[in-house]
Amino acid sequence: NQDPVQNHMLQMIVNLEQFVLFMSVTLLENLGQTIIPDLGSLESQNDFRTPEFEEFNGKSDSLFFNDGQRRIDFVLVYEDESRKETSKKGTNEKQRRKRQAYESNLICHGLQLEATRSVLDDKLVFVKVHAPWEVLCTYAEIMHIKLPLKPNDLKNRSSAFGTLNWFTKVLSVDESIIKPEQEFFTAPFEKNRMNDFYIVDRDAFFNPATRSRIVYFILSRVKYQLINNVSKFGINRLVNSGIYKAAFPLHDCKFRRQSEDPSCPNERYLLYREWAHPRSIYKKQPLDLIRKYYGEKIGIYFAWLGYYTQMLLLAAVVGVACFLYGYLNQDNCTWSKEVCHPDIGGKIIMCPQCDRLCPFWKLNITCESSKKLCIFDSFGTLVFAVFMGVWVTLFLEFWKRRQAELEYEWDTVELQQEEQARPEYEARCTHVVINEITQEEERIPFTAWGKCIRITLCASAVFFWILLIIASVIGIIVYRLSVFIVFSAKLPKNINGTDPIQKYLTPQTATSITASIISFIIIMILNTIYEKVAIMITNFELPRTQTDYENSLTMKMFLFQFVNYYSSCFYIAFFKGKFVGYPGDPVYWLGKYRNEECDPGGCLLELTTQLTIIMGGKAIWNNIQEVLLPWIMNLIGRFHRVSRSEKITPRWEQDYHLQPMGKLGLFYEYLEMIIQFGFVTLFVASFPLAPLLALVNNILEIRVDAWKLTTQFRRLVPEKAQDIGAWQPIMQGIAILAVVTNAMIIAFTSDMIPRLVYYWSFSVPPYGDHTSYTMEGYINNTLSIFKVVDFKNKSKGNPYSELGNHTTCRYRDFRYPPGHPQEYKHNIYYWHVIAAKLAFIIVMEHIIYSVKFFISYAIPDVSKRTKSKIQREKYLTQKLLHENHLKDMTKNMGVIAERMIEAVDNNLRPKLE
Repeated sequence: NQDPVQNHMLQMIVNLEQFVLFMSVTLLENLGQTIIPDLGSLESQNDFRTPEFEEFNGKSDSLFFNDGQRRIDFVLVYEDESRKETSKKGTNEKQRRKRQAYESNLICHGLQLEATRSVLDDKLVFVKVHAPWEVLCTYAEIMHIKLPLKPNDLKNRSSAFGTLNWFTKVLSVDESIIKPEQEFFTAPFEKNRMNDFYIVDRDAFFNPATRSRIVYFILSRVKYQLINNVSKFGINRLVNSGIYKAAFPLHDCKFRRQSEDPSCPNERYLLYREWAHPRSIYKKQPLDLIRKYYGEKIGIYFAWLGYYTQMLLLAAVVGVACFLYGYLNQDNCTWSKEVCHPDIGGKIIMCPQCDRLCPFWKLNITCESSKKLCIFDSFGTLVFAVFMGVWVTLFLEFWKRRQAELEYEWDTVELQQEEQARPEYEARCTHVVINEITQEEERIPFTAWGKCIRITLCASAVFFWILLIIASVIGIIVYRLSVFIVFSAKLPKNINGTDPIQKYLTPQTATSITASIISFIIIMILNTIYEKVAIMITNFELPRTQTDYENSLTMKMFLFQFVNYYSSCFYIAFFKGKFVGYPGDPVYWLGKYRNEECDPGGCLLELTTQLTIIMGGKAIWNNIQEVLLPWIMNLIGRFHRVSRSEKITPRWEQDYHLQPMGKLGLFYEYLEMIIQFGFVTLFVASFPLAPLLALVNNILEIRVDAWKLTTQFRRLVPEKAQDIGAWQPIMQGIAILAVVTNAMIIAFTSDMIPRLVYYWSFSVPPYGDHTSYTMEGYINNTLSIFKVVDFKNKSKGNPYSELGNHTTCRYRDFRYPPGHPQEYKHNIYYWHVIAAKLAFIIVMEHIIYSVKFFISYAIPDVSKRTKSKIQREKYLTQKLLHENHLKDMTKNMGVIAERMIEAVDNNLRPKLE
């Protein structure tokens, strides 16, 4: 009689345990969605829980509360309203009550607070925040933070380049100074499986970066006011409204010396010494320590920047080789010799390039520019353009593999499943819908129709700003057309050997340089304005997660920057001098401005000038913004505090006086590098030295960014990141576009194709008079003849007669001469050149695209070694958790079953008797 009862009771126990497990999971899911309880209108509450005020204990390097036990995980700074010198008492009282409500709710959520007045300014109050063990465990489970299960027993494969270990050891960080991090198998933390995790020391189980991330998660979601069912919450809103002046985690020590606290790891000091200091410029970056101190988001940026810089080394070497090839062979440039020859270029009279004010001019005044053009417009440029098409594919494919390795090493493989919704998104979730997958109710911020309206409005705003940039580009073009007339009238018409400036400062050069400088200034102004507009548009879109937010903002900003930075380069490369007509029938802009022409050697040199000015100016401007401004601001702050410098200041006050990082964090660092990446790839056919300039800039950029983070800025809130986000597809798009732009630059902007056509077809019979293939006579063959009497009225009446009276002049085009049955129509040479250009573009594109796709197919995104590691870790982790869970279940069930059987026996025995 006992067996059926016992079996029934055991089945009831199993069902009860399943019910408890289901309720726990449901409670945890709800906790992850709505962490903050509804506390009502906080303005009407009087019983606030306030932090304890403590005096500074004189320990400047301390990272703990005054008791020396509780670690400071975050610091909030505010100005005491009772000591403000202002008459706005009502406003101050409201701010005070909001702050008190917020701090009270922080305490209700389990955080511990301790307040201390400033040593240097008694109006400032620093609220130190500590998260106890239970709070850390609870929110680690909510945030799905991966934590150690057991030490990693997988062996690293030895390097294939063993003979070069001595060289790599010189470049690597000294392991005796920065010790390698111990690797662990990890799993998302669960409180009910705490015994499965590798907890040797509770104080060290959650490292400072993880503790700060958890506390910031809580700070971002705690309410401080509820009005008309609309919640106001989060530390960001409080800082923006001035209720708090700052909120930040602490640096662990000073960057110039180690902490006096023996328990301090001195990671900031190590980073400055081995990463940010100029003497470490040749060393590899300590990526694991960067990731540990600043978080994965900062770590992945520096890993990408370092890898990009390494790959640029190869591109720079090939680019310099191509440049030297052109430089060493410029004396063999036949067409440039003809331009400079007094009996050829000195006797060729060119037609005026504008109406009324522009003179006739001799071709040899462009002698110096033609010599420079020989350096860049050579066969080496073609080789380099093809090489760069392959290089960019290799870079992107090998970076994917490196990124996959970092995902494994830094435990971000399944990050997308862990990411929580942004608090701004959660606050707007008022519409209830049925989830198609779970068939359960969920809240969203707006309906499908509302989402369509938002997307339409945002797209319209972005399109409007792009049109504004195009309008500014048209304004620059009009400037070019109008100022060229002035320079043509004012600058000397003849070369004077005693004045070297005249050899270089031609009307074309003066127009190009001034227009490039003005274009750069307009670019910087529009950047500043559009930044705020893009943020407003993205905030209006209301993306769900922080990754979605950053990707959306990235696409908007890059689309704007692409048009802003590259539009002038595209104009010079593909439009300038292409639609000018001929002297007797020129093309006019807006019916007034005559379209500008290229130099007789083409627009390639002007494109090189534009790229040099924009790349150089951008690098200088960014360094001023990134380095000088924070340094000057901190210098001014130290100058104001110098009179009180004899006082010992705590760690939190020292950090408060550092500069805050911008709201967008690394966004502008990525944007700067991606714009540079575009210059290096899109227009590299016109400037082979671009990779070298980018390499030098990036070597300095890494150390400058490192110096800035470790010395000038407060410590950032550590954030998780799986990859570089939307920048990856942007680079892939640039790589595909770069093949087209470089092919078209070689075909339409440079004179390589016309020269090849002349050499192989028009220098010998039936079109030429030479007996063998040669470049002699190229200049005369490519300059068409125009009869002066055929000028239209706008061009007649030229006031300049220094070059004498001439019946004909020459212009850059392939047209029949006057007197020919088809005078001023395109000749057979023109059609040969057009056919050759189109054939070249098609062949070059197909060859490079075929190689690119083959490389992409041949190189897997994740290496076999990394795949094996990921699968091995998953297997061992699941096995470990499953076995431990079964053991615990068996043990618990056995105890429960014994107790239940004993209880049943005790109840049933009297009845049976």
